[in-house]
Amino acid sequence: MKEKKTRQKRRSYDAEFKKNALQMVANGRSVSEVCKALGIKEGLLYTWKSKAKKISTTTNKTEVDRIKELEKKLQQVEQERDILKKALSIFSRQS
Repeated sequence: MKEKKTRQKRRSYDAEFKKNALQMVANGRSVSEVCKALGIKEGLLYTWKSKAKKISTTTNKTEVDRIKELEKKLQQVEQERDILKKALSIFSRQS
């Protein structure tokens, strides 16, 4: 009789585990060293690393866009304030 091979269940890792693993690499430990310590494959850690980089790049772009938008709004509000200051000085002189 042939025995059916049982498939291994896929392990899932929570965000905190992934964050800690990436932090270990960022702190100077080698990828292979971190993988051995945590019992994961190197390819998996590299995948996490590339996904984290894509997310941070996307976040940075949206933050930069938001900053530019706020700077434009600030400039507009400052112009409006200056106009109101000039109008106040003109009207106060006429009295």
